[in-house]
Amino acid sequence: MQFVFDGHNDVLLRLWTHAKDGSDPIAEFAGGTTVGHIDARRAREGGLSGGLCAIYIPSGDLVFADPDADGRYITPMAAPLDPLPSLAIANEMAAIALRLDQAGAWRLCRTVKDIRSAMADDIFAAVMHMEGCEAIGADLSALEVFYAAGLRSLGPVWSRHNVFGYGVPFAFPMSPDTAPGLTEAGFALVRECNRLGILIDLAHITEKGFWDVAKTTDQPLVASHSNAHALTPVARNLTDKQLDAIRESRGLVGINYATAMLRPDGRSDSDTPLADMIRHIDYLVNRIGIDCVALGSDFDGATIPEEIGDASGNQKLIAALREVGYADADLAKLARENWLRILAQAWREDRA
Repeated sequence: MQFVFDGHNDVLLRLWTHAKDGSDPIAEFAGGTTVGHIDARRAREGGLSGGLCAIYIPSGDLVFADPDADGRYITPMAAPLDPLPSLAIANEMAAIALRLDQAGAWRLCRTVKDIRSAMADDIFAAVMHMEGCEAIGADLSALEVFYAAGLRSLGPVWSRHNVFGYGVPFAFPMSPDTAPGLTEAGFALVRECNRLGILIDLAHITEKGFWDVAKTTDQPLVASHSNAHALTPVARNLTDKQLDAIRESRGLVGINYATAMLRPDGRSDSDTPLADMIRHIDYLVNRIGIDCVALGSDFDGATIPEEIGDASGNQKLIAALREVGYADADLAKLARENWLRILAQAWREDRA
């Protein structure tokens, strides 16, 4: 088994949503469930040893567009969110993450040493991530509070606009060059993340925003859950020019299991073969190198191939990669070591 550290999941959103309906998030994660994609039991079964767990504020007005007769679709952008309600929701999700840590259901990790220690102890290694920074606010006063609570990674925007910048829509076929990039507050956010040692994630930002971050950050460029635009031209995927910049920075792309970002037709359909995932992995490895590719499943946030199903099916992808010729040393890089290298750099552990 190749143990996996995964670059993106939405398990906190699922636990928070169910808690609103009266469920106990600790019991749901630690005791196991039949809903969603991740709990401690299924993660252990599939070798999912940890990952970046997103605090994401849902957009109630978002309705995904259906493809037309030619397979094309453009989902209207979700409206910007109000900061105060967003902060309240983010606090509730962070509290769930801390409660899971206190209960021993997972270990909230702030260093790569923490991650490796949790893996050795067979405890899920969770890293707190924020997907869209509506809860932070332009004055950045909340950023250090979340950092103290364990936040170690963030994406300035989700697929909606905010005070920091502009997100890309869910659309096919479409370029990621859909809107402006960072605002002045966005540039300040990048600089502050560099100072604190918080990973900056480019997964949902426009192409102009990507280049704005690239010219500002001192970190490797990272897109935690994105695929190759050349193979599946959804706006969320990365162009060859973006991939080349990630390679030059010795950054990372985490393969997204979302079928709409894998299939040539851009459709969200669980009847998607693992061959489509391998096609994207091969393309990225050939374009940017084995050291710059990893996994970013989007578990609990997307429709994934039914052959994987949930976290318990992760090793099926590993087995499929082995069958097409990936050696164990390369599989270790794809499964976890590339992520741990990047996190050590962003968190400045490599300079200690």
